[in-house]
Amino acid sequence: MRVAFYAPMKPPDHPVPSGDRAFARALLTAMATDDVRIDAVSQLQVHDNRGDPARQAVLHAAAEAEIARLIPLLTRDRPALWVTYHNYYKAPDLLGPAICAALGLPYVQIEASRAKKRLTGPWAGFAAAAEAATDAADLVFYLTAHDLITLDRHRPPGQRLIHLPPFLPRADLPEPAECGAEGRGMLAAGMMRAGDKMASYRVIADTLAQLGASSWQLNIAGDGPMWAEIETLMAPFGPQVRFLGQLDASDMARAYRNAALFFWPGVNEGFGMVYLEAQAAGLPVVAQDRPGVRDILAPGLYPSPEAGPAALAQRIDQLLADPDLRQAQGATARGTMARKHLIGTARTTFWAGVAPLLERRA
Repeated sequence: MRVAFYAPMKPPDHPVPSGDRAFARALLTAMATDDVRIDAVSQLQVHDNRGDPARQAVLHAAAEAEIARLIPLLTRDRPALWVTYHNYYKAPDLLGPAICAALGLPYVQIEASRAKKRLTGPWAGFAAAAEAATDAADLVFYLTAHDLITLDRHRPPGQRLIHLPPFLPRADLPEPAECGAEGRGMLAAGMMRAGDKMASYRVIADTLAQLGASSWQLNIAGDGPMWAEIETLMAPFGPQVRFLGQLDASDMARAYRNAALFFWPGVNEGFGMVYLEAQAAGLPVVAQDRPGVRDILAPGLYPSPEAGPAALAQRIDQLLADPDLRQAQGATARGTMARKHLIGTARTTFWAGVAPLLERRA
């Protein structure tokens, strides 16, 4: 059986790493079985981060051409269903609804979000396309309780909504970190770009300035266009903040194993793959209690954004002063990941969800 897969925001083979790319790849792995071939059928990147109607018009035209190219190809080698990952107002699926209508294919979305307030303003055209695409879906897998609110409110008749908890593309847990050992530093990881990521880095800097402990170390993994600004932001802390640069998977795994805790505020994160990776490695997480992020964090104390950096600093001081607490919370995090956030659970959830669509088509 063949499944057509499409990620309008960023194809799975895009050269720039990100959480979006990482989760697209995780989905490809989760959907694949011995009897199923998953094909990323289009590399068309439909993404407007600035709200530029002229760019949106160009991308609409490119999508029309891509639809014309794909329909004959998919007619000859027909998939059993079409799956789109991450349809939203900045990156709508301009291909799936038209192709599925033309070929009579079941249409599935994973991590769709609705934003009716964007139907006016610079993203109006793309927002309308994203809404129409989600309206057309037979089935939507939602990742967070926050997304479910609007998906359920505006759900068309007959559409099913199923919870697919975010997951790591692995069947078991990695080697655990010895987070209770002495001399371990904190770890942060995030792309260095403007907007929400930069906002998280600012919260980190404000938090570090309020730590009561004097002997701490923060290692930061990540790269991007805001490197210089973030380096300047962290300059007051001197050698206590160390930049690791962009790490590959093996080096990132080593960074988790050698850390005392993982610190990332999570400003406007959808959920954050780094939280899954850190907890799977057995690290306690210091983050703010935010929509999306809270769905994947193990039980613990997470300050509200309103409590500000002072509350984060208090939490870090508590963990750094208590190795046994770090070890216990890391173990709780690993247990949560094992129960809910590994690939076996995701694969079962996905195929159980799409089974009625395949039976109906048969």
